[in-house]
Order: sequence, then C-alpha cells, then structure tokens
Amino acid sequence: MTRPRLLLNAFTMNTATHVSYGTWRRDDTRQTEFHTLDPWLELVAILERGTFDSVFFADVVGLYDDYDGGWDTHVTEGLQIPNHDPAALVSALAAATEHLGIVITSSVLQDHPFSFARKISTLDHLSGGRIGWNIVTSALRNSARNFGLSDRLAHDSRYEWAEEYAEVVYKLWEGSWDDGALVRDRERGIHADPARVHKINHHSPRYSVEGPHLSAPSPQRTPVLFQAGTSAAGRAFAARHAEGVFISQGSPEAAREVIEHTRGLAAAAGRARGDIKFFQGLTVIVGSSEYEARRKAADLDSSFSETGLLAHRSGSIGIDFGGLPTDTPIGDLADQVQGTRSAIEGLIRAAGGRTDVTIADFVRHKQQATRIVGTPEQIADELERWQDAGVDGINLQYLVTPGSFAEFADHVVPVLRARGLAQHEYSPGTLRRKLTGADNILPDTHPARAWHGAFTPAPVAP
Repeated sequence: MTRPRLLLNAFTMNTATHVSYGTWRRDDTRQTEFHTLDPWLELVAILERGTFDSVFFADVVGLYDDYDGGWDTHVTEGLQIPNHDPAALVSALAAATEHLGIVITSSVLQDHPFSFARKISTLDHLSGGRIGWNIVTSALRNSARNFGLSDRLAHDSRYEWAEEYAEVVYKLWEGSWDDGALVRDRERGIHADPARVHKINHHSPRYSVEGPHLSAPSPQRTPVLFQAGTSAAGRAFAARHAEGVFISQGSPEAAREVIEHTRGLAAAAGRARGDIKFFQGLTVIVGSSEYEARRKAADLDSSFSETGLLAHRSGSIGIDFGGLPTDTPIGDLADQVQGTRSAIEGLIRAAGGRTDVTIADFVRHKQQATRIVGTPEQIADELERWQDAGVDGINLQYLVTPGSFAEFADHVVPVLRARGLAQHEYSPGTLRRKLTGADNILPDTHPARAWHGAFTPAPVAP
C-alpha cells in the first residue's frame, strides 16, 4: 500500500522559552536571540531545505495564570515573557522564502475583525498566498484584562465569540469583493468596478462593521484556517471551520479517537471528512545510533526547569499547582478548569479514562509522551505508527533551535523521502493548494464560502 506523504510543520514562538523550559540556558540554542531577525532567517532556510510545508507561530497576549500565588516565576523562567508579535515577522520571512507557509496565531480577543482581515489579506498578497491563521480564543485571565474585560469568559462562551468573529472576517474576505471586481482597465480609467464591491453591514451587540473590505481578494481569499483546541467545544468549532487541527495526544490510539470524532462532526456539518488535516505535536531527538540518541535525550533532560514546566502546565489550564502536592490526582481538579481544557482531557484519555493520574503525570506526559528518540529509521517507523492512526502530519516542536529542526531536516527527512513520506521538492501554488492538492480557495462546503457572492444584488427581472 502506498502511503500519502506526511505534512511537515515547524512549531515555534517569538519568545525565548516556548515549551522546553530551561533549555534557553544552553550554548547550542539561539532562543535568547528571538528579538533579532537573523535566527529566524536561519530557521526558515533550514525548513525550506527540508521541504517543510509550513512554520507555525504560537502566541499569547497575556501572562499565564498565577503559579504559587503570583507571576514572578513566569518572568524568572521566561515563561513566554518577553514575547513579540509574530505577525510583524511575516513579511520578512515571506521575502526570505519562496514556498514555506507561514501560520500565525491571532486571538479573537486581540484584534478587531476588520483590521485583522485587512492585515491577513495584505500578508497573503505579499507572500503569494502562503498565510495561515491559527484561531484561538485566549484562555488566559491576564489576556482578557489586557483588552478591557474584567475576566476571561467561560470556556464555551469563548467559542461562541469565535463563531461571530469568523463570520465577520468571512464576510470581508469572501463576500465584500466579487470575482473580477479589480478591473485595472487603463484605457477606460476603471481600477475597480463599484458594482462588484460591497459593504457587509454586519451589526450585533459585539461588532458593527459596515465595510467594504479595503483589500482586494488575496490569492487564497481566506487564509488556511487552523485550530488547536480538542475539548468538546473545540472539536465542534474545528469541525465547522478548521482545515488543519494541531493536536497533542499522548498516544496514536488517543489521536485516532480525536481525529475520528472530529471528522465525523465535520461530515455532519456538511463537509468532507478529509477536509481537515491533523498535525500531531512531537519532539524528536535524532542519533546515529539508539545509544547516541538516548545520551542526547538525557543531556537535554538535564537542562529542563521543573519549576518552569509546572508553571506552564499550571497556567495553561487555570489551576495554580504551586503548593499542591505533585501526587494530587488530576480528577480532583478537572472541574475547576476554565483554561485549556483539552490538555487535561487528553491526559485522562491517554490514561484509558483514569482520573487518578497526578499533577506529576500531567507534567511528565507533556515532555515524554510526545517524544521520539532514536535513529532516523526508528523515528520514521514511529511516524508511520502515528500516520496509521489517522495523523496527516506532524507539528515538530524544538528542544533547541534551530538545531532540533536542522537535525530533522538533514537526517530524518531523507529517510522519509526514501519511503515516499516526504516531498523531494515543492509543488507550485498557494499554501492551501500545497496542503490539499486542490484549489487555492476554500471548497464550497466550507461555511466561509456561503458569503461568496452573498452581497451581490440579485439581477432585476426584465
């Protein structure tokens, strides 16, 4: 049986410490140089050498929830502070690359949909259609307070907000400009046809957007849409909207359950099951022998900060682990979660539904369950196991950067290519076309396309 190729995505963040807390202190990483352009240019050159499909920038717009009663640990450990706006990097990285997709995280909280839609259209134009958007709802209390709210909304209410936000930007991207509206007729002096450019007149208690969209349609119109939440509400949102879903399950079996359920929801929503690509988050440690790989893993483990790991996991789910015994069962805490609920649900699923797994298990699970250590051939074998569970691609997390990505590109990708699991060269077209092999624009089954032509006046009967 011929396997489809694996989609390859690099996972990073415009900060010194993303998820491998403590490794910023090592001499073999450029994490502390994140505020300069050169390490990012080096990274994207490596990724294109390895024919990665895309690079994905995580982001937060506030501090993680308190650890040990406050936020001093976040600053001490560099827990995603300081961090810079990934959207500001995109133009430079697009100019330095030819094929690599660039996916940025932007919360419905941080940017008004009118200005966000314009920014994304501009970036998609400048990159030749290589932009993706990771849709997030901002689970952090501090994020909400940074944008005028007294506290974060309840978990499911945030997804209700995201539904309307998506509707507004879809109206702008898909409906405001008809096909062919940008005429550029020099002889007649008509740059665009006003009969084919429309105001959207969206009005609700949350948003009032008259329009029209100030940007003409970009190569993809709507960027490639990603989402990362796998809670019940997150899956339902992904089933309606996402083209790519980032998952971080503890085993191929747990991944299979999430994938099959979400694809079933997508089919029930009128989309094709294959409309969504699933990217499993993994770290990879490569050695010329298994012994060398395990030696490297032990060396990296010695760099980790347990306090940083605890603070990150604590702050992401909204429960302060500081002062709690690390043998506290997660099941005792699950009802308190208003942050990233899918993380704790994923651990319980990976444990076969047991709720007696502990805080220590929770932290260890993040570091170990999604790690592959071995030779390039052993790593390729493990990636095939994930693929057999329904995973379409991997979301490669670094332990040191750009070293983790370079080792994968230079040692694992050649093995994947020999097995037909990685591309030898890029195909032409936009990010959407590269990922799906289909059109540059969304399929008609996607809810965004319902707004295409929706504002065009109906023809007058003779």
